Amino acid sequence: MIEITDKVYYVGVNDRNKALFEGLWPLPNGVSYNSYLIDDDKVCLIDAVEVDFFVQFIENVQEVLGDRKIDYLVINHMEPDHSGGLALLRKYYPDIQVIGNKKTFDMMSGFYGIRENTLEIKNGDTLDLGHHTLRFFLTPMVHWPETMMTLCEGQKSILFSGDGFGSFGALNGGLIDSEINTDWCWDEMMRYYSNIVGKYGIPVQNALKKLAGIHIDYICSTHGPVWHEHVEKVVEMYDRMSKYETSSGLVICYGTMYGNTERMAEHIARAASLAGVKDIVMYNVSKTHHSYIIRDVFKFRGLIVGAPTYNTGLYHEMDVLLSEIANHDVKNHLIGWFGSYAWASKAVNAIGEWNEKRLHFEQVGEPVEMKQALTPEVKAECERLGREMALKLLQA
Repeated sequence: MIEITDKVYYVGVNDRNKALFEGLWPLPNGVSYNSYLIDDDKVCLIDAVEVDFFVQFIENVQEVLGDRKIDYLVINHMEPDHSGGLALLRKYYPDIQVIGNKKTFDMMSGFYGIRENTLEIKNGDTLDLGHHTLRFFLTPMVHWPETMMTLCEGQKSILFSGDGFGSFGALNGGLIDSEINTDWCWDEMMRYYSNIVGKYGIPVQNALKKLAGIHIDYICSTHGPVWHEHVEKVVEMYDRMSKYETSSGLVICYGTMYGNTERMAEHIARAASLAGVKDIVMYNVSKTHHSYIIRDVFKFRGLIVGAPTYNTGLYHEMDVLLSEIANHDVKNHLIGWFGSYAWASKAVNAIGEWNEKRLHFEQVGEPVEMKQALTPEVKAECERLGREMALKLLQA
């Protein structure tokens, strides 16, 4: 058994089999489904796990409790990777009382047909377990309507944060950040935030305001490490990301069929670098999964995109990427763009329409358009766009 602190145990599991989280986001290093058990006068389970891992999960629970019962189950988030084992759990513990809010129980009824033996809480309510007291904070749209966080106050102050402060990546032996090398966590935490939670910056800010001034020793999310040494850092990261604050770097994304549009991107990048931009990342939108691109769009203020015309429209993968960025409601960015065509000029105008109607980023410079192949004139225009973006970024 794994005790985090003060009779609070980890009973979660790792998933190194799933290829795509939610069928969308790559998991090259797996993912954890974290669940926690408070062993007190009243025993309380905090969240559960995906149903495929129920056998391992129930063994973890029973290793702590033996044949004792669980009194309460707190559901901070109803998504099935945390609630999928609920019906099975009730077969082992038929008297367990489920704690949640009104929206929790609306979803629980819809997903699992469970309506009885519930305890509805409101924001700020408390529950005494004996030596620990639970305090509940409703945090809607971080990242579902029913989401909430639970503060456990005893010898230590532990925040069970649901998906908040979570990360992709399975836990490889170590659980608490002080036990592991956390270098891998930060980009995966940002990729998790930007793709899963990033659309909901204002609700995240509202949640952080509710938690302001509260001393927290541990943050126990439903995915990724338990934060202890780095509590302040992860809260600051969430504050910054949810305000759409960025650094003065540049993301250059391009689609290319035969390499001509890619050459335009290379000249743009070189000019921006010579003009003083140090953080530049480049992505072929047909090769790199868009979740990594979106992560870096949340990280850096500058964005330059380019693609060829395809079937008298915008190259498909660029069209998809722009849709994804727009759907995440990314704000406070600079954008430039470029495009190419062989016989029908469409890409440049299409990107412009995306920005005008959906993205609403600040345009930098005039777009660059290439017909068929790179010429000295087009090369000079690409360099001009790179320099203009650099100037705006370095002024910020």
